[in-house]
Amino acid sequence: DGLVDELIVLDSGSTDDTEIRAVAAGARVVSREQALPEVPIRPGKGEALWRSLAATSGDIVVFVDSDLINPNPMFVPWLVGPLLMGDGVHLVKSFYRRPLQVGDVGGAAGATGGGRVTELVARPLLAALRPELGGILQPLGGEYAATRELLTSVPFAPGYGVEIGLLLDTFDRLGLGAIAQVNLGVRAHRNRPLAELGAMSRQVIATLLSRCGIPDSGVGLTQFFAVGPEGPDGQSYTQHTSPVSLADRPPMKVLRPR
Repeated sequence: DGLVDELIVLDSGSTDDTEIRAVAAGARVVSREQALPEVPIRPGKGEALWRSLAATSGDIVVFVDSDLINPNPMFVPWLVGPLLMGDGVHLVKSFYRRPLQVGDVGGAAGATGGGRVTELVARPLLAALRPELGGILQPLGGEYAATRELLTSVPFAPGYGVEIGLLLDTFDRLGLGAIAQVNLGVRAHRNRPLAELGAMSRQVIATLLSRCGIPDSGVGLTQFFAVGPEGPDGQSYTQHTSPVSLADRPPMKVLRPR
């Protein structure tokens, strides 16, 4: 009791019952527009997390993804602990076992196999470009805690680049000693199809390259999808290009100095 001063859901334009359920559970719901009304909205996760800094006031901020399945209520105290007890710690990343559900909802769930973008994209790139961060188990994990001092002093990368951007910015500014990790056990969430993971990976790559001083083309990812009956004569392909952004949001203290 007394550890959590604010419980806020940053509503990024949901059209379901998110607000009703969150309020019923005791949370305060803040829309993107309310969080920072003077700034035009951009799409994506990074935008929502950046705006949440304007909607909160605590010296420590904990982010928890909203698509978790049966999350342990101890996630928040476990993440906050190293910031209260550790000297010089500014960012606490979580790690966990990630089940992968096979097939549609209700399909069999493997004990491991989740976090495909992490294992196939993020960690190999970190090994190549920032090997000092090779011991970070879940660099893209959405459950983490940080000091407001840190969060308001760094830019926020767009979309799904936000986590890798924050990790690299913390390391580059404060060193490895400012980063701690906490074992949260098991984390289950909605597993995304490969097409969505491809677009997510493209943004992660763009942000990681940018933070490492490597130019990115800025060209979105074009994916091809089979349509029609199978076979050499009946099947054709359509293409779709997902945009990628190289535009960070500035440190919040530039807009809202305390």
